[in-house]
Amino acid sequence: MASFEITGGKKLQGELTPQGAKNEALQVICATLLTQEKVIIRNIPEIIDVIKLIDLLRCMGVKIEKIADSAYSFEAKDIQTDFLLTRSFKEKAGSLRGSVMILGPLLARFGIAYTPKPGGDKIGRRRLDTHFMGFEKLGARFEYDPNNNFYSIKGDSLKGCYMLLDEASVTGTANIVMAACMAEGRTSIYNAACEPYVQQLCKMLVGMGAKISGIGSNLLHIDGVKELGGTEHQILPDMIEIGSFIGMAAMTQSEIRIKNVAYPELGIIPDSFRRLGIQLERQGDDIFIPAQSHYQIETFIDGSIMTIADAIWPGLTPDLLSVFLVVATQAKGSVLIHQKMFESRLFFVDKLIDMGAQIILCDPHRATVIGLNQEQRLRGTVMVSPDIRAGVALLIAALSAEGKSIIHNIDQIDRGYQQIDQRLNAIGASIRRIDD
Repeated sequence: MASFEITGGKKLQGELTPQGAKNEALQVICATLLTQEKVIIRNIPEIIDVIKLIDLLRCMGVKIEKIADSAYSFEAKDIQTDFLLTRSFKEKAGSLRGSVMILGPLLARFGIAYTPKPGGDKIGRRRLDTHFMGFEKLGARFEYDPNNNFYSIKGDSLKGCYMLLDEASVTGTANIVMAACMAEGRTSIYNAACEPYVQQLCKMLVGMGAKISGIGSNLLHIDGVKELGGTEHQILPDMIEIGSFIGMAAMTQSEIRIKNVAYPELGIIPDSFRRLGIQLERQGDDIFIPAQSHYQIETFIDGSIMTIADAIWPGLTPDLLSVFLVVATQAKGSVLIHQKMFESRLFFVDKLIDMGAQIILCDPHRATVIGLNQEQRLRGTVMVSPDIRAGVALLIAALSAEGKSIIHNIDQIDRGYQQIDQRLNAIGASIRRIDD
């Protein structure tokens, strides 16, 4: 289990370029299974979860070539469906959450798909009902083996239909859209997720010959086609990494420029940081964060304490709430952080409390943060990263703290952030990687 040793209290200065979006990459890589023709995807982040997914597809028979930095070609001409029943498949697919998105493409193209219970962050219940209910509405048959935690879905002749999703699941929407692309007739999906990741997937599918309308809304119409072809696709910059860098700049009182952020795709994220009092400027397609000695949390119009909560897009993504929480610990004022979607995502606050933060964990979904206004620095300590997003929040806390901190289990951070230690050290951080 690798660790980071961080010497905190250093002000950073320089430019950072965000990696490609992890969540988009997992979807569009799986979409290459829909066609025999070559698909080229650029700006792929080389992080653990993506590398594992690429390895899984390669073992399934996809011909994959790295053609440039962060660019790969995929040719899924000879898929070995028998591999899906092997122990190796179960181990590989079970080690990452993104493996669930092979189901829609395999079902659409081959009429059958399997997956073990997927891995990923332990942040509370992450049910798959939306995926399988959507497949069943298209005419597929679902089976679950509880003894082996193994799912199978079969459907030789999918037919389009109207469906109302029970939740606006991003991965559920993506999976159902991919299955519906080759179903007979029209599929209408209401309460569809409309995050930029889903929009990007839909645009890529249209480039492959799919017929999708309503992209960017919560009502999608898909007219099935018999086959899809090749295309080229560019992944967006990772909005979660961009938000992490904004929070880090404020917390460490640093001057940072974030390059090429695809600003129109960031939605409410910049304004949500402004509600914490963080100054940031859009300059072309960059975000410039000046060094701030203090930042003050806004209140509501009536003077009551600000609440920052996650919501389905275009609301605030839940993946950034851990960052908002840690950044609020050094703000002036108080804020209620309300994590609605996952009941275990706020439990990392005990590490921040050990560092001197003033936080009241109200329940598994809500935490009240009383900001220290940079008057009392956090203290370095020893921590364990519980998941990707909490891990980077703890890294931000350690960068701002007095003294040294150790963060164990940094494989969790590496799952979502590419060479984060090297990139931050290049602008003045002091992070040492300690390998077992």
